[in-house]
Amino acid sequence: MFEFIFLFLLALVFIIFAVVQDLKSREIANWLNWSLVIFALGFRFFWSLFQGEWSFFYQGLIGFGIFFVLGNLFYYTHLFAGGDAKLMGTLGAVIPFSSDFASNLEIFLFFIFSFLIIGAVYGLGVTIFFSFRKWKKFKKEFFVQFGKNKLVVYLGIAFAILLIAFNSVSSLFVYLGILMFVISYLYIYAKAVDAVCMVREVSVNKLTEGDWLYEDVFINGKKIKATWDGLLTEDIVLLKKCKKTVLVRYGIQFAPVFLISFLFLGISFFLDWLGKIFSFFI
Repeated sequence: MFEFIFLFLLALVFIIFAVVQDLKSREIANWLNWSLVIFALGFRFFWSLFQGEWSFFYQGLIGFGIFFVLGNLFYYTHLFAGGDAKLMGTLGAVIPFSSDFASNLEIFLFFIFSFLIIGAVYGLGVTIFFSFRKWKKFKKEFFVQFGKNKLVVYLGIAFAILLIAFNSVSSLFVYLGILMFVISYLYIYAKAVDAVCMVREVSVNKLTEGDWLYEDVFINGKKIKATWDGLLTEDIVLLKKCKKTVLVRYGIQFAPVFLISFLFLGISFFLDWLGKIFSFFI
């Protein structure tokens, strides 16, 4: 058990540093993520070498591979920024708290579901806070987005009514119908929050590599695209020569979700709550 406690505390320190860095500079440095991978897998290797239990090392490699793929999946579906995706992959080298793959798979699923639920609550809370800070602009933009996306709302209402009509088959359809109705308005809400709260006019002198342009910028016939990968160094150099300010989209800093989710996983595992929590939902 010592080896798992050590890995948990090691990762906890790194995640705390990642949270501080993310909140201060809106990025998580590569050296922070990769050094945790090196420390975690290095510890697993030497522990396995001296104890003769190589499954401890192999499970770390498997976990890293699974979470590396998962992090990239979240990145390319535009759910994560680059630093978040790498942090997700990094934790894969730590989270296998068992020498048995079946047990680790349960731990993986527990962490992922916890992360998604905590992330959804966190994201909603942060955006609500932002929208109240700019309530007048947000309210105006909400109705603008509603006008632009009426079809989404009407389809949501239509599907909600259709699903609720099947309530005689199962009461589950009622909940699905309500969910469909709520999702259509959440889409409008997210568009309004993005336009009002997540976009800022920034001096080109304050741009850093990886910043997200809100829209394409044309300079002397050259187009600097607003891509998910963000600005390159040469893009910033060109912008500084020809522009004073640009519109930049900022995302929600997600590192605190990793910290809360990892703490919840650790507490649940070491207090043997995983089985009880799974049995509650299954």
